[in-house]
Amino acid sequence: MKRIFAMLLAAMLLLSGCAGGAAAQQPSPTPEEAGSPAPETPARDATGAYLLDDRGEAVVDDASSLPAVATEDNYRVFYEIFVGSFSDSDGDGTGDLRGVIDRMDYLNDGDDDSGVSLGVEGLWLSPIFPSDSYHKYDVNDYYSIDPAFGTEEDLKELVELCHQRNVKVILDLVINHTGTGNPWFQSFAQAHRSGDTQDPYYDFYCYYTQGDSAPAGRTFTKLSGTDDYYECNFSESMPELNYDNEAVRQAVLDVATYYLDLGVDGFRFDAAKYIYYGDDPSSAAFWQWYIGQLKAVKPDVYTVAEVWDSDGITDLYYPALNCFDFTTSQDSGLIAQSARAGNVNRYTAYVQGYLDRVHALNPDAMIVPFISNHDMDRAAGYLPASNGQMMMSANLYLLSSGSPFIYYGEELGMRGSRGGASTDANRRLKMEWGDGDTISDPEGSSYDHARVDATAVQQMADGDSLYSYYKKLIMIRKANPAICRGEYAALALEDTRAGGFTATWEGVTVMVLHNTTLSPVTIELADVTGLEITGINAAIGLGGATLEGTTLTLDGQTSVVLGCA
Repeated sequence: MKRIFAMLLAAMLLLSGCAGGAAAQQPSPTPEEAGSPAPETPARDATGAYLLDDRGEAVVDDASSLPAVATEDNYRVFYEIFVGSFSDSDGDGTGDLRGVIDRMDYLNDGDDDSGVSLGVEGLWLSPIFPSDSYHKYDVNDYYSIDPAFGTEEDLKELVELCHQRNVKVILDLVINHTGTGNPWFQSFAQAHRSGDTQDPYYDFYCYYTQGDSAPAGRTFTKLSGTDDYYECNFSESMPELNYDNEAVRQAVLDVATYYLDLGVDGFRFDAAKYIYYGDDPSSAAFWQWYIGQLKAVKPDVYTVAEVWDSDGITDLYYPALNCFDFTTSQDSGLIAQSARAGNVNRYTAYVQGYLDRVHALNPDAMIVPFISNHDMDRAAGYLPASNGQMMMSANLYLLSSGSPFIYYGEELGMRGSRGGASTDANRRLKMEWGDGDTISDPEGSSYDHARVDATAVQQMADGDSLYSYYKKLIMIRKANPAICRGEYAALALEDTRAGGFTATWEGVTVMVLHNTTLSPVTIELADVTGLEITGINAAIGLGGATLEGTTLTLDGQTSVVLGCA
């Protein structure tokens, strides 16, 4: 019924599309407590979308009628799962949702005190919808689960199991483009071949007509049987939706609402800066509207955008939603640089500046750090665990502010790089379980090097493994909630590459210090802060920490969490 309603609604909302589509000027979009009697529903316009005020919040007669934000917050350690490469439950070689369900005790067993599972607090699932590709970033049907991955009932079961264990689930939602097999695109193509400009799907995608000027800097492919060319900046199999068409906006809003109603906690938005290709202000304005609509449905919805660009560009999107911090990621990022015996003060000063800047744009903003994901070479290839650099990079971004993301297998030291291949499949290799899981490498992969020093089974039985290190690190983070939630203040340490910060939350202050060099450092804490140090809460790394009065000795490649008063 939801799908039928969306199609009928789209038919009612036919408006003009991209220049001739695409060359036309693109206008910027305008941006519970339970009780008796029942709370009022936020106002909607004629299309069914929520009305928003200038701040992007739902308009209601009484602000108290909006649902209350849940007490559980979003400052969580997330774990990215490339579903097709994670765990195979039915022996066909492809990872699936049932495989994720079967591995939940590995990820989070629901007992923070057990010390058994990895302890992640959120899952990001790569696209799970039907698609013509192995990666599923060209969606053919937003309202179905790809049969290779399971069923909607499997998704519901996974979400319910995660919620029982206080784990959030976010879906990778690709709405910049669809697949060419999507019924929306098929209807668009048929409308153009028949010349039916009144068809509600005629302007669903961006296009231009032969004889018109093609928009500069964008990629188009001829639509067979017509004189029209549709926009496809990523691939000819990924046509770009037309967000000047209100019916398109409503259609993608309906998709997200459908899965929020099903129980998912939010979304990772792929290619968020390309909603209006080459026009970040218009793309950012779209997200201001879209996220406002989602928050009217679920006030604590978790949203994070892929805006793969400089901080100056991601700042444009922060009034609407958090963005992944690409400046700190990859081989050249600040985390890797600091982990290689770099100056930690440079990293903490950067985090301080980042937080100050985005909080000015959005008081609820977070930093979302990571070191690699499915589009990047795996971190273990340039941050070896054998020399401690992998451990220190994990310390730097997991013992810090915000909501960090671990890429599946990172905790095992899995390796994989694109190299000279024309596919990212080598970055998305099968999880190395070591227990007979029938998972296979994805289509097109060719990486033939040793991919992990020890399998998951081997590392789970080894208290000194990288897996055990990540597990302990997450436990330290959970035991000191001020680290990720608190007011961040970078420390200025002189004459040393060791660095750190203080964080205060609900009256509790902690100090985190990192020494990424190979040699011990001695820090006179009285010289860097006026806080009283109450003791060592935790130390983790290749060495240890000792505190005598206000003098801290911190071994090389080691981090420490200090209690403060």
